[in-house]
Amino acid sequence: MQYKLLATMASGLEALTAREVQALGYEERTDNGKVYFEGDETAIAKANVWLRTADRVKIIVGQFTATTFDELFEGVKALPWDHYLPLDAEFPVAGRSVRSKLHSEPDVQAITKKAIVDKLATVYHRHGRLAETGKTYPLEVSILRDVATLTIDTTGPSLFKRGYRIAKGEAPLKENFAAALVMLTNWHPDMPFVDPTTGSGTIPIEAAMIGLNLAPGMQRHFAFEDFAFMDPEILQQVKDEAMDQADFDRELDIQGFDLNPQMIEIAKENAKQAGLSQAIRFKQVAVKDNQLTAPRGVIVSNPPYGKRLGELDAARQLYKEMGEVYRPLTGWSKYILTADLEFEKAYGAKATKRRKLYNGTIRTDYFQYWAKRAPRQ
Repeated sequence: MQYKLLATMASGLEALTAREVQALGYEERTDNGKVYFEGDETAIAKANVWLRTADRVKIIVGQFTATTFDELFEGVKALPWDHYLPLDAEFPVAGRSVRSKLHSEPDVQAITKKAIVDKLATVYHRHGRLAETGKTYPLEVSILRDVATLTIDTTGPSLFKRGYRIAKGEAPLKENFAAALVMLTNWHPDMPFVDPTTGSGTIPIEAAMIGLNLAPGMQRHFAFEDFAFMDPEILQQVKDEAMDQADFDRELDIQGFDLNPQMIEIAKENAKQAGLSQAIRFKQVAVKDNQLTAPRGVIVSNPPYGKRLGELDAARQLYKEMGEVYRPLTGWSKYILTADLEFEKAYGAKATKRRKLYNGTIRTDYFQYWAKRAPRQ
């Protein structure tokens, strides 16, 4: 069966996710925070296993205009819920409404739930409430500018939960956002890669997974594994194919530094959980003591932002040290994420390019300092 599918992601990462969907072999259409594509059950499994930058993969059951609760009820009831939900399905309904006449989200949820119950009761010839004692099918009704979209979440816990991070620091990056930071650079697996403020090691771990072509969803479970219409062999086949595509023999030069020895131990533990202990070297080193001897490479850093009272001066001192150490490394590209929009002043150089991104709800800029091109041989 062919499904209309939807991948969601953080604002600003749409182009990356679209490129990933294309790489899986599917045509896509991009909107704000969304990438639409079509595919069968294998596409659902592949998207969940392979997408590094997405949050979720959803099946679109239907879309229609709804400006009254009667229109919402009838529109939901007309959809083919029996194609997806067995009689005993548990189907919690989440609801969102933005810039729409039906702005009461609790009412939108309740009416959607009632309409689905009515549809299933009619199809399965049942009266009254449904038992909902079976597997869970997470549903969402989202109304944007009076257009209702009904979806089934195939992912479960967000795709950023890869399964390898058993310990984390004070302000950890989500795994899919860390992967995006790596994918927005000019890094190739044959180049040195350094994260000088590594924290729990998420950026180097994601870089290693990219470098070895490891699918990010290999270690986790998904909501669709419980769906009656999904053959369980499909996911196993997708994971087996992903394992065959991994390049475990590739030599990587990836390092993560941090001033805090406790964070270095946490990073090592997470890398071990990811099966990447041999691919990454973690070391306790202060930024001002970084000694990078290779002529070319890539630095990616998510340093402290100095958002808390009294911490901005310390953060800007760190940015100043970064500038003093990294500016002379003209063969290295530097990519630094921070919410301090005055970063360039402390660093001591204007960025080649700035890209606006959202780290959760925090507005940040990705300051990019591109390396000088190597002379032609």
